[in-house]
Formats: sequence, C-alpha cells, structure tokens
Amino acid sequence: MTKTRQTIIDDFLAYIQFERGYSNHTVIAYKNDLKQFMNFGGQYFSKQLDDYSVVDRKMIRHFLGHEYEQGRSAKTVSRRLATLKSFFKYLVQAEVVTDNPTIHVKTPKVPKNIPTFVQESWIDTLMSSPDTATRIGLRDKAILELFYATGIRLSELVALNIGSLELQTNLMKVQGKGGKERIVPFGNKAKYAIEQYLNERGQGWTANQDEPLFFGRSENRISVRTVARRMAQYLKPIVGRDGASPHTLRHTFGTHLLDNDADIRAIQELLGHSSISSTQIYTKVNPKKIKEIYKTAHPHGS
Repeated sequence: MTKTRQTIIDDFLAYIQFERGYSNHTVIAYKNDLKQFMNFGGQYFSKQLDDYSVVDRKMIRHFLGHEYEQGRSAKTVSRRLATLKSFFKYLVQAEVVTDNPTIHVKTPKVPKNIPTFVQESWIDTLMSSPDTATRIGLRDKAILELFYATGIRLSELVALNIGSLELQTNLMKVQGKGGKERIVPFGNKAKYAIEQYLNERGQGWTANQDEPLFFGRSENRISVRTVARRMAQYLKPIVGRDGASPHTLRHTFGTHLLDNDADIRAIQELLGHSSISSTQIYTKVNPKKIKEIYKTAHPHGS
C-alpha cells in the first residue's frame, strides 16, 4: 500500500528522533520546516504536493527565495534547507524517491554573532542573586554555579540525575546532542551549592542515584521552561534582556576559559562541540587574547 505524504513525514520525524537521537526541540523545528515547505509546494504546483519525486533543485531554490522574501533570517533559511537535505536523504534511503534534489543546493552563509557573556567581575554578583534562605533559591544558586562551572546546555542540565555526578573525582557524565556522552569536570563551588540544595531537599549524595538532580514545583524533574525563566530573572539585570538566557552562561564558560589561556581544542571537548568552527566563535570575543597566546606559544610569534 502506498504511504500518504503525512505518513512519510511522520516516519521521517520518528526516524530522526528515535534512531538518530535528535532532541524534541529539533524534531519540532523540522516538523515546522516541512510544513512550510509543503505549503509552498501547494502554491508552486497549484495543487497539493503528494509526489515527492516532482521536487527538483529549481523548486527548492524558489522555496528558499520565498523564505527570504517573507523576512526569514539567513539562519532560519539555512535550517530549512538542512531539514530538506535530511528529509530527501531519508526518502532516497527509504526508496520513496530515486534522486536527492538538495545535493547541489548550497547552504546560505550564516553570520556568526559575537556571543553575549557575563564579565568575570560580575560573576560573584550573579551567584549571590538567588535568595538562599529558600529551597528554590538554593536550587537556583546550584543551577547557576553548575552552568558556569561546566558550560553544559540547558537540555543537558535538566536531564541530570544525582548519579550523573561523581564526587570523588568531581566529574560529571553528560548526555549531549545525538545521545553522545562526555565527561565534564566541575569545581568545588558547584559541588557545595548542589550539596546545600540536596540537603535542604532532604536528600544527600547517597539518595537514589536515578533521582533528578533538580526538582520543579513538585518532586518531578525540573522543566526546560522553568530553568530558562529562572535564569533570565538573574541574568537580565547584568546582561540585559537579549542575553538573559542559560546559553549566555555557556558562552561565559567558554569565554572565561579562553581568557585564561585554555587550549581551544580542550574548550571544544568540554562544550561538546562536534566541530572546532563552533568553538572558534570565542576567538572573536577577545582577539587580543588570541594574539597574546600566539606570541607566547609560537617560536616566531613575537
């Protein structure tokens, strides 16, 4: 029996989520991208796009041009194309189509903005922001310290269990993008803050190792939305509205490591970047520092 276009899309979304390990956030974004593409296809062909084999390179380029005309950013258009490349690669593998029309469509160049970060002189102010006389305040302090100590992503922090942290070695197991696991060290300030929070919660490090490290209102795993909202509350007075997100703490981690002469490959490993190009954004934050490192490390640098 021939599958409907929606069934094929549903199968693709299930494939990237359960076999490729894509996050829920990414799956939702891909689903929306495909919806936009299918809507455009209906206009382009003057009928519903049911046969994927009629899609060619020209039609995809028209779609990308249409997205620009709608005011989409280069970053959004680039992601739309990435979705289509992944989708049509899947269609070829699933033998729905014989040719992949996206192969020769170039990805738009996306300008990389210099990331917002917290100046080192403001870190103590940030860490003292939560009201540690309350359980929520102790939790938020622990979250702030752990974000700054490790540079982990928001989704990675939310997924942590008590057993993810090894006290004897100050090392933490983190499940990154695509289900890739990495080991990240953390400092004693983060350890102490987490310990204070767990004690207030009535649990210590020896509690059930599968318990979530951070709770929300009820004794359930804290949500991504709650962490984002709470971190914004503390960051906004320091970096402004645009930088008031957990990702700013990740950028702060990377920037401060580079400022203190950490090797960029080590920073890449700690952040879980698959490509060094993602880590190199921090060299734009402090080009003077990069020049100093070069002069010190290269035999003919000075």
